[in-house]
Formats: sequence, structure tokens, C-alpha cells
Amino acid sequence: MTQESIPYTTTNVGIPVESDEHSLTAGPVGPILMQDHYLIEKMAQFNRERVPERVVHAKGGGAYGVFETTQDVSEFTKADLFQPGKRTRMLARFSTVAGEQGSPDTWRDPRGFALKFYTEHGNYDMVGNNTPIFFVRDPMKFQDFIRSQKRRPDSGLRDHDMQWDFWTLSPESAHMVTWLMGDRGIPKTWRHMNGYSSHTYMWVNAEGKRVWVKYHIKTDQGIDHLTQAEADQLAGSNPDAHRRDLFDAIKRGEHPSWTVYVQVMPFDDAWDYRFNPFDLTKVWPHGDYPLIEVGRMRLTENPEDFFVHIEQAAFEPSNLVPGIGPSPDKMLLGRLFSYPDTHRYRIGPNYAQLPPNRPHSPLASYAKDGPMRYEPARTGAVYAPNSYGGPDAATATWGEPAGWDVAGKMIREASPLHREDDDWGQAGTMVRTVLDDSARDRLVSNVTGHLADGVSEPVLKRALQYWRNIDKDLGDRIAAAFGQ
Repeated sequence: MTQESIPYTTTNVGIPVESDEHSLTAGPVGPILMQDHYLIEKMAQFNRERVPERVVHAKGGGAYGVFETTQDVSEFTKADLFQPGKRTRMLARFSTVAGEQGSPDTWRDPRGFALKFYTEHGNYDMVGNNTPIFFVRDPMKFQDFIRSQKRRPDSGLRDHDMQWDFWTLSPESAHMVTWLMGDRGIPKTWRHMNGYSSHTYMWVNAEGKRVWVKYHIKTDQGIDHLTQAEADQLAGSNPDAHRRDLFDAIKRGEHPSWTVYVQVMPFDDAWDYRFNPFDLTKVWPHGDYPLIEVGRMRLTENPEDFFVHIEQAAFEPSNLVPGIGPSPDKMLLGRLFSYPDTHRYRIGPNYAQLPPNRPHSPLASYAKDGPMRYEPARTGAVYAPNSYGGPDAATATWGEPAGWDVAGKMIREASPLHREDDDWGQAGTMVRTVLDDSARDRLVSNVTGHLADGVSEPVLKRALQYWRNIDKDLGDRIAAAFGQ
């Protein structure tokens, strides 16, 4: 039943409400009664309407749309959203960096340019800005940078002295400050600014060949900006100017679009390039690595509810799908932890089940429980590996371990490096040389009793072999209790 078909107000669990205007009292002038559960529900819900605002990028807006791949870049990546002709639903959110929820849209500030693509292999998030570089190159300095751009602890006021104190003590900020203080520091609207991944990412094709890429998302509306005087005037007269502009443009059918390009660097170029290509304060000259067109994104649908779809939207650069991986960019690697961690704090550990964050592909996650969880895992078992039909890792989908070579190769596998790197040796040594006969007897008894309490085939067979791998004599004694 839709809301439009219900002819009356209900409580949060669908019970018809007796009154929208009058609380339940003991007589015409009597006290309010505790049994007025609807009044209590309304007050308690109201007191809890807000979630903590984002520490960074608090003020923003966004919309849904579609990304279409218009060129063939399959020689560089096997990611399904970047295959020729593919159309992928997406969500975009634009924001200021330092301002709070109620701050003006037209402060001089970088703009966040966050994209979520609902691909066949789960959500792919690109959490970029409207600048191709950033103020710092190491996540150790990020928290300090943000605090220098926000409010003083004593007066609660923003302070240019703090900003410049940090910038001038951090010379790596020079490139970004130059962008910020120029025309692009205050875009005319979100529709009139570019987006960039800023970070370098790795693309992997179907044959396992790796390249490095930077994304450039060029506005089809043309770059335009506000003067400082225009921005100051709007800050007082229309502080939601950018949020309003995007919403109104989409509402009247004027759907903004951006063309997506990448720069592609051959994998081996990175190690002896003339500067560190993973340094977030640097751009790659287009003369060395020209732009290659990929596709076009168009925003066509305003959110039905701002809080549900924009305030609760959770973008995280750790959402990387097969064919796309991280680079050694220190800032990117720090954000792989920081972003999902802040979402768990701000909107709860099950934030991925909220409407804007739910993947449009099938789920087979072993995650379970926690506050506000409403979708069960439906994996057949709640752990991996298991013998009961639960999913296995998609090793073939990802392909070869997508590591990179620096001081050593970083890969997702356990590689024996030394002659005694095995799983059984030290456990067997403990059984044979540390335990005495009585301790070994108790160990056999304990293991046998544990296995006898509900462990079935084929798990039991593997458990017996497990103990034989540790120590054959001990394993045989345990197996004998089961006639094996």
C-alpha cells in the first residue's frame, strides 16, 4: 500500500493516529498522560532527527543519473562500467570542504566531487574534488590541515591566520593554494565546474596488464566562476545557491552532463618518471599523457528525500571493483581506511543497507548483525570457508593479484619466504616436545569430545586430517575414536 492510498496519519508502525493536534490529557486542563504513546513517539523521533554531520564536506547536494561509456577503453581495464556502450546508474554529490551544514555554498573552498556507480560487480566510488591536486601528500597531515581551515577552538570563528600558518609551513600546498585563490576557487555553480579523481588509480585489463590512470571529468556546460564580490553577495542573499541551482536545473529538465576522460601512464613509467606520479600535489602534464575520452555522465533525477538519499549517502574510495585498484598514493591509501570508518560512526555499521548505498548487484556478504540491520546475510553459513553452500571468493573475477612493485610486491596471498614458513610445524613441535604424555592424553580427549559434539562430514574428515598434519600419531589417536 502506498502512502497516497492511506487516508489517515499513522504511527511509525502503521497504527492509525487519533489526533495530529491534541495530546491526551486528564480532563480539559489536566496534565499530559504518559500513555499518549504517539506524542512520545513524535517528541522522541524529533530529538533524534539529526545524524552527526560530516567532519569534512558537510554542506552539499546531489542527484542521480546515468554514466554511459562512449569509447572503447577495454585495452586498459576490464571494469564492467567502462566497457563500450555500457550504461550504469549513478549518484553524484557535490560539496564544500570546510563549511558546516548551514554554511554558504559560495565560500572560497575546494568542492567535493563524489560519484557512486552501481555496477554489475558492486558499487564503485570515486571520491574526488573539483581540483586535480590537493594541499598535502601524506595522510599524517590531513587532520591538521582540516582543523586549520575550520574554526578556532577559543572563539569558534574561522581564521585566515590559521589557514596561512598551515599553508606557509607546508610548502607542498603551493600548487593547490594557487588553484584555490584563482578563478576556480569559487565556481559559478556545481554544473559549471570540472571534477577530478586527483588520486592516481590502477586499471587492470582482462589479460592482467596494469596501467596507472587519473580521471578528468569535464563539464559540458563550460567552466564558469564567481568573482569574490559576487560570491560574498550570494553568501548573504542565497546561501544555498549551488544546491538550489542543481535541483532547479534538473527539475526543469535541464540535465547537466560531464565528459569523462583519463590520462593513462604505462605501469613501468612510474618508477623513473621525472617526479613522483603518485604525489597528490602534482599533475601529469598532458603533453606526456594526453586525455583519452571514456564516456559521459548525466544527472537526471533529483532525490525523493534529501536526508535519505544525500545526507545518508556514503562515498568511499575503498569501493573498488574488478579492473580498478589503488596506487601507492599515500593520501589515497589513508582514505581507504578513513572514509568507511567515518560512515560507521556517523550513520552506523550497516550504512551499506541504506537506499543510496545499496548495490544494485546481488549480495553474498558474510557480514551480520549490528544496530539497524534489516537484511539477513542469506549466505547459508555465517563464516568462510564453510561446507554448507556459502559463497567463495571471486578469485577468477579479480584475476591475478593486483599488487604493485615498490620495495617488494604487495599482493593478496600468503607467500612462503623462509624454509620453515608452514602452518603445521610449530604446532607439531609443541605436541611432541612441549607436552608430556598426560597433556597429550588430555589434548586427545578434549579434541575428541569437541568433534563429537555436532561436527559432521565432510568437516569431520578435514578435522582429522588437520590433526594428522600437526602430528600423525596424535591425529591417528583422535581418528580412532571415530573409527577412522
